[in-house]
Amino acid sequence: MSSNPQIIIALDAMGGDNGIEPNVKGAVIAANSHPIRILLVGDKQKLNESLKGESYPDGSIEIIHASQAIGMDESPRKSIEKKPDASILVAARLVNDGKADALVSAGNTGTVVLAAAKYLSRILGVRRTAIATVYPTMNEFKKNDHLALMLDVGANVQCGAEELAQFAIMGAAYVADIRGVENPSVALLNIGEEATKGGEKMQSAFQLLKNIPNLNFIGNVEGKDILRGVVDVVVTEGFVGNIVIKTLEGAARSLRQLTKMAFKARVAWRLGLLFLRKGLSLLQEITDYAEYGGAPLLGFEKMVIIAHGRSSEKAISNAIKVAGKCVRDDVCGQIGKYIYELEGKAGLEYERLSREL
Repeated sequence: MSSNPQIIIALDAMGGDNGIEPNVKGAVIAANSHPIRILLVGDKQKLNESLKGESYPDGSIEIIHASQAIGMDESPRKSIEKKPDASILVAARLVNDGKADALVSAGNTGTVVLAAAKYLSRILGVRRTAIATVYPTMNEFKKNDHLALMLDVGANVQCGAEELAQFAIMGAAYVADIRGVENPSVALLNIGEEATKGGEKMQSAFQLLKNIPNLNFIGNVEGKDILRGVVDVVVTEGFVGNIVIKTLEGAARSLRQLTKMAFKARVAWRLGLLFLRKGLSLLQEITDYAEYGGAPLLGFEKMVIIAHGRSSEKAISNAIKVAGKCVRDDVCGQIGKYIYELEGKAGLEYERLSREL
């Protein structure tokens, strides 16, 4: 991000399970690591107190006061109506007003999505936005990147074939730019590999994806293929995607806990784990969400990064870094360009398929 010192990120400093501290410290790390300006949005008195003793470049961090905050356990819709001066809403307005280039929050996912929808414009032609998240794979095929992207993982419970096709376009554009994967492969998560699987909607989505020019669509993948690293981008509905990602997160947490239990249980097991410590360290690294910063909310004209609710200062710093890179490389603009170029062709194809089916 060194080429553009004018990038401004609005950070919802009150969002997350762990309070202000990780947000403030993450902002300080980011400000010291990159030529970027960060607007800390939240309670001015508390933020000033938290910034005491911290060192960062002059003008790189500015506090924007917000008198209210929305808790992680509050109803997103009701809270947005009752708390117009909540930090997430103030931050979203800053982006909408052109005072910031991107939004980062570790707050309640539903609240962040609704705040973005309330104040930010969707990219022309985009029917629905989608939350995309990076997850680790076994990299069975020895790719340069052991990570993959899945979307949607929670912005929409259900969607149509057209939306799934657009998710594929947005996900491929994001992976190509942010992760540097050339011609990323895309697949539709389904109950079988055949084009006829999954009912009318999934069949229509398959045909749409197959006919999108310059999209490296490899077909359907099943649940057993998700962790193999078969594909760079997995496309699904939010209901399914959310369950998959939370299952993977829970499995990783369980594995780490079992490792700790085994270490304490027997001397022989402890010795075995010591021999495996390099592999276990790598496993911990690739399953640590702090390494990836956060999940992009794709489909808006401005980038929104949703960090994990339990984000550490490292995770917040990386979320700010990813947001800045998205702005620098105009990821939203690139997505808009692809949608504009392909929407007419995809839309016509969808209408034809709808008539035939």
